[in-house]
Order: sequence, then structure tokens, then C-alpha cells
Amino acid sequence: MSDKTNTIFGIYPIKEALASKVVFDKVYVQKGIESDKIDWLIKDLEKENIQVNLVPFEKLNRLTRGNHQGIVALTSPVAFHTLEAVVEKALEAEKTPLFLILDQITDVRNFGAILRTAECTGVDAVIIQKTGGAPVSGDTVKTSAGAIFKIPICKVEHIKDAIFYLQGSGITTLAATEKTNDQIYSLDLKIPLAIIMGSEGKGVSKSVLSLVDQKASLPLLGEINSLNVSVACGAFLYEVVRQRN
Repeated sequence: MSDKTNTIFGIYPIKEALASKVVFDKVYVQKGIESDKIDWLIKDLEKENIQVNLVPFEKLNRLTRGNHQGIVALTSPVAFHTLEAVVEKALEAEKTPLFLILDQITDVRNFGAILRTAECTGVDAVIIQKTGGAPVSGDTVKTSAGAIFKIPICKVEHIKDAIFYLQGSGITTLAATEKTNDQIYSLDLKIPLAIIMGSEGKGVSKSVLSLVDQKASLPLLGEINSLNVSVACGAFLYEVVRQRN
């Protein structure tokens, strides 16, 4: 059954959706539940490389008011792309590649706004992690003003693996962080580039910062020491546009 356009709950409805090749964004299963039917369903989901998240019973109740039987799925309005495919396509194109990596951004409004800006600035693909980020949902469609249908989105197991792959493909990785003296305006952004934006609360994670090729900040002239992530992302992307044009 479904109580929202992007929410499916219950064992058999999710099983039918899987058989019908519905694109899943996230699947949540009640932690500690004992059910052979759910165990079989989890195996089928994992065969299709669909991430299953174990969560408390209360989390499922927040997702739906229906009888979820211990499992709730969020479907995606778009199909996801593989990192290998979008990198290969970008490298073959005439323009200089530009990718955007979102490290655990959880607010769907920020996510949608970033997708909108990314599409407007010619980003080749947006890369997100399978777990921990905002859902790709109907709300994302609204806040992105439809940009979600126009820009490829890649889901990867780990952001770090994506960084290694991009670096191995000759693409420089640049993290947006206040933990550097280098401002974005002092760097050469005309090269093949992947910009990493961090979460609303913690920014780019320490483990990711330790891997990137470059770090850059924005000047903050007031008393507040940080910008909204979607605003900061826009400033970074439009500096790329300015330099490349």
C-alpha cells in the first residue's frame, strides 16, 4: 500500500514494486524484527543492489500511518546513473568536466535547491551516498523546480570510493570548507573538477577532507561564521562558471 506518491509499505506491496522494476531510493526495515518473509525480501532487494536500512519501529511509524509490517520503502522519481558511465561521458564531451559530490546533506530543500543550481551551472552529474542523505522524492522534484529530471544523479556506496575513482580519472577534487586559508577565488577552476559540499551541521567529513586534492573557503565578512549549504554551493559553482567563461 501507499499513503504518499513515493512511499510504499508492507511486505507484498514492496515485493510487487520490486518485481515491477520500480526505482527504490531507500528501504527501511524494523530493527530486530523476526520474519522469514522480510528476510527473503531483503535478500531480493540486495540482489538488485538496493540499500536496506535497519531502523527503530518509531522511525517506520513516522514514515507512514499504515500497517507497514516492519518495512517501508521510498521510491524515486528518477533512475540513478552509475559513476563510471557519467564520468566516461563527461570525459568524452567537449566541455571541461564538472561534478558535484554531496557529503551527507540531509535537508530535502537544500538538496533540491542544490540540484537546481547544479543544472543551471552545467554540472555533469551529482554524486550522493546511498545512506545518510536526503531522500530523492516528490519534495525534491518540487524544490529543484524539475531540475532533478535534467541532471544525472549517481548513488555510491561510499563518498571516498567516488573520490578515488574521480582522481584516478584525472579529475581534481575540491572540498568546500572553512578549515583552510585558501579562498575559492584564488584557485584555478578551469580544470576537470569535482566539488564536495558537506552536511548542514558538520560540513565535509574529516575522512573525506583527508583525501581531497584541494580545499577552499568563502570570505565571511559578518559575524555569522557559516552559510547555508545551498547558498555556498551556488557561490562555488558560479565561480567555476565565471572562470570558465
